[in-house]
Amino acid sequence: MSNLTFDKSLPIAIGCDHAGFEYKEKLGKMLEAAGWQVLDKGTYSLDSTDYPDYAHPVALLVEEGNATAGILICGSGNGVCMTANKHQGIRAALCWNEELASLARLHNNANVLCIPSRFVSYMIAELMTDVFLNTAFEGGRHEKRVNKI
Repeated sequence: MSNLTFDKSLPIAIGCDHAGFEYKEKLGKMLEAAGWQVLDKGTYSLDSTDYPDYAHPVALLVEEGNATAGILICGSGNGVCMTANKHQGIRAALCWNEELASLARLHNNANVLCIPSRFVSYMIAELMTDVFLNTAFEGGRHEKRVNKI
């Protein structure tokens, strides 16, 4: 398998609620600097808002093949993760360290990374994003399991 697991010809969809706004802004710039096109689905300020309003559009872009992967951020990461996983074909993973981000790809073929902004530093969020986007799915025994989802 190639090292680049997601198709750079497609954008990455990113979204958040107010608790994830600052991380989303920084991650979007980091991704663009790394050569990714970024589809920012909001929110666009620190004003209190509802995470499903941003998680659904990101998940839909990935589900329909219009984005290669998604990144969602909220305070705990749980809300955006639960919302995204309501979509067929979405395997959203709540991660709080690099190892979990790697395993989400290696073993679960996750296509949406969910970040808990109130529980991880921005540096960890950036490292998780990099690991997530550059880790290949192992397949093999894991493929059978993922296909049962």
